[in-house]
Amino acid sequence: QVRLVESGGGLVQPGGSLRLSCAASRSITSIYIMRWYRQAPGKQRELVASITNGGTTTYADSVKGRFTISRDNAVNMVYLQMNSLKPEDPAVYYCYGDSWGQGTQVTVSS
Repeated sequence: QVRLVESGGGLVQPGGSLRLSCAASRSITSIYIMRWYRQAPGKQRELVASITNGGTTTYADSVKGRFTISRDNAVNMVYLQMNSLKPEDPAVYYCYGDSWGQGTQVTVSS
């Protein structure tokens, strides 16, 4: 299994932006779909976005038009660009390929 390490979380004001990164310990070329999930306190983990090797993306309705997922197989990285962050976006964000990363905390507060 690939080992994944997320980074880029932090505190941002409503309307702000963050870019999350997910670094893989080996090539992700063989992993057809890479995904970002999030889990807020007291809630189930939910799928935020996914991207195939061919670049096909899907998004949760709650983030469409605000978040963008991308992947760079050459450097074994997956990204989540988050714009126009809202008070309902705070959560621990996880990267998933064939295993889970440890997550990175996103906080939205004025």
